[in-house]
Amino acid sequence: MMPYAVLLLAAALVSTTPAIANAQTVGSSSHPSPPAVTSAVIGASLSSGTLMAPARPLGLLEAWQLAFDNDPTLRSARSAAAAERERLPQAKSRLLPSVQLSLSRFENDVDRQTLDALSNPVSARSRYTSSNETLTARQTLFRMQQSIGVRQAKFQVNGTEAVLLREIQNLAVRVATSYFEWMQARDQAQLLASQGEFLQSRVIAASRSIAGGTGTRTDLDDAQARLDINKAQRLEAHQAIQAKRRQLQALVNRPVGDLVTLDATRLSLIQPTPDTAEQWVLMALDSSPEVLSAKARLDAATEEINLTKAASYPAIDAIVQWQRSRSEIVTQPQTGYTNTSVGVQLSMPIYNGGYVQSTVREAAAREQQLREALETIQLDLGVRIQVEFNAVTEGIARIQALEVAARSAEVALDSARKSVLAGTRTSLDVLNAQQLRVQALSDLSRARYALLLSRIRLKAFSGQVVEETFSQLSESLRSPLE
Repeated sequence: MMPYAVLLLAAALVSTTPAIANAQTVGSSSHPSPPAVTSAVIGASLSSGTLMAPARPLGLLEAWQLAFDNDPTLRSARSAAAAERERLPQAKSRLLPSVQLSLSRFENDVDRQTLDALSNPVSARSRYTSSNETLTARQTLFRMQQSIGVRQAKFQVNGTEAVLLREIQNLAVRVATSYFEWMQARDQAQLLASQGEFLQSRVIAASRSIAGGTGTRTDLDDAQARLDINKAQRLEAHQAIQAKRRQLQALVNRPVGDLVTLDATRLSLIQPTPDTAEQWVLMALDSSPEVLSAKARLDAATEEINLTKAASYPAIDAIVQWQRSRSEIVTQPQTGYTNTSVGVQLSMPIYNGGYVQSTVREAAAREQQLREALETIQLDLGVRIQVEFNAVTEGIARIQALEVAARSAEVALDSARKSVLAGTRTSLDVLNAQQLRVQALSDLSRARYALLLSRIRLKAFSGQVVEETFSQLSESLRSPLE
């Protein structure tokens, strides 16, 4: 639908300028003419933007799938999560046996000085090769820090998964926002184009009335002023379409020609499930990515306290070592030995100047900071969910009221036209009624898209947006080719 609407808009604007010019020749020549650049600018921008884009409309579900695969922010979050997941195997590896092999070989040149029986110095020089091979296996028996480190790594990985889920939910909101705002801007442009055609007809009618001696200059001036304002609004609407197009193209990483349209008859006006804000808040406190991430950081901080305390605990390792040496003893260069040893090693800090106690206090303070941050997130989340829940429930009632208002405005416009023919109303009354109709339809369009966005945000706050969510919303849309 979009390319045809754009062509219609461009044609209407191009045809408007000469008609207005002809109308202005009737009456006073001092009447200001509309800027001729308006239609040229719109025509050029349309030909360089919309007309060159792909023709197949992009569906909402397809936009989500493309963004899910191509969005740079989400790809970055996936890489960060993959890196963070390695913390757990790294922590576990410290509890497993470690085996180390050491090999060495040296060429030695020894100049030995000794005394003979008469205390005379005797020099002897020897050259030989020495070598050493050592194989050491170590198994941790007790290291409190390493055991705590595994638990801390699990919480850190959980936090990373929550952050990734949060980015997915944020992407869903960004895709829906760009998509629906583009659709709203397009609807507004089409509505303004229809209004422009109506205003153009009123300008022509007013000009003919003046030429026939029955009209007034006031009617022409008022209609012309409204038409000029309409042109400016259409330019603004077109700029909004282009901006939203670029936003969506950046998310899906491909050119986008047009979108599907909203089918008001398919728009779901049922209340959200669960049907109370309190239930949504409770659900979000259990599944919200923000809350899960904050809880994971708090749990990791608690383990950090235990980790710093464990620095003063002893460490016990079992060690098995095999060693073979050749010519390493300078006084007996031709000797060698092989040694196998099995034992237990204990190490325990005695005094460190109060360092451990200081790090414990630091970790405790950071844990309290994260605990307060978690409470803040929970309270803020409750407020945001209440706002979006009200936006959904009240948005449904608002749409129903605006649908009635739009029908009433249509009836009022029709009555005003008939009253002009009967001589009881003026052309200005028709323009005012038409303006009320346009405003009612614009508010209705805005309310419908706001409802769709509020549904997405409400689910995103509780981490519930999945591909099926976009499939359900797509049921309210249809292709222009249908």
